[in-house]
Amino acid sequence: MTTASDQALIDRFLDALWLEKGLSDNTLKAYRSDLEKFGDWAQRHANPIIAISREDLLRYLSHRMGKGLKARSTARCLSCLRALYRYLLREKMLSDDPTLRVENPKLGRPLPETLTEQDVERLLAAPDTNTPMGVRDRTMLEVLYACGLRVSELTNLQLSEINLRQGVIRIVGKGSKERLVPMGEESIIWVTRYLAEARLELLKKNLAQNCVFPSNRGVTMTRQTFWYRIKAHAQTAGIQKKLSPHTLRHAFATHLLNHGADLRVVQLLLGHSDLSTTQIYTHVAQHRMKELHQMHHPRG
Repeated sequence: MTTASDQALIDRFLDALWLEKGLSDNTLKAYRSDLEKFGDWAQRHANPIIAISREDLLRYLSHRMGKGLKARSTARCLSCLRALYRYLLREKMLSDDPTLRVENPKLGRPLPETLTEQDVERLLAAPDTNTPMGVRDRTMLEVLYACGLRVSELTNLQLSEINLRQGVIRIVGKGSKERLVPMGEESIIWVTRYLAEARLELLKKNLAQNCVFPSNRGVTMTRQTFWYRIKAHAQTAGIQKKLSPHTLRHAFATHLLNHGADLRVVQLLLGHSDLSTTQIYTHVAQHRMKELHQMHHPRG
């Protein structure tokens, strides 16, 4: 268990981080998990977090890798620890930063798993639209694919953030950054139908709820619940590929680029602060083109 003093230090740091950077709840939860695991390890080695040396830190990172944790997870943990020790330096709680001259683990650049346009059509057609839940799920999938939203952005969507007349959704994404995303004709049709036919029935007696897509209990749906729904519909559609909560977001970006969209436009639609984050999708598109060439060209 993390000591009380280390826990208090972690709490102060995360409060400061939230005020300074406006990080999402999910990011803060991941940071807290990383820091508390580090605090547990530090306590077992009789060191408070504030007294950790560079050698201690290297031992901890080696301990993580030895447990088989992925390099990307360890890189995120180290990034979190760097931020913590910069905060402690700034607050004059220590004079040396143990994260200096500690290198990040080498990361590959895995391409995100994506769906073909035919896969997406099968997935969108999977929900049973004769039921309120089916209409809701079809509408959520349509919006997710049409707008390239994160699942958490979709499940937290409020009625006041949809403008059907203008055909746009206002999204407050990571770092409290706001963006307007066009919905597209098909998505507008399904949202209009869903609001007219299904939403009130799903809300039950919780009519004060402002969320667009309530769960079958009439309250805001969790992203985990919708992820289970995606997996169930993928199974119905006969999609065997390994999916992630961001699969339709990846498909949105890749299919836009395949059809000639400008990379910077895709960056704005996805809400990426850094273009290099969006550039991964150019690699996906190129990878797919190579696969098609090898499959269909007589000399592939």
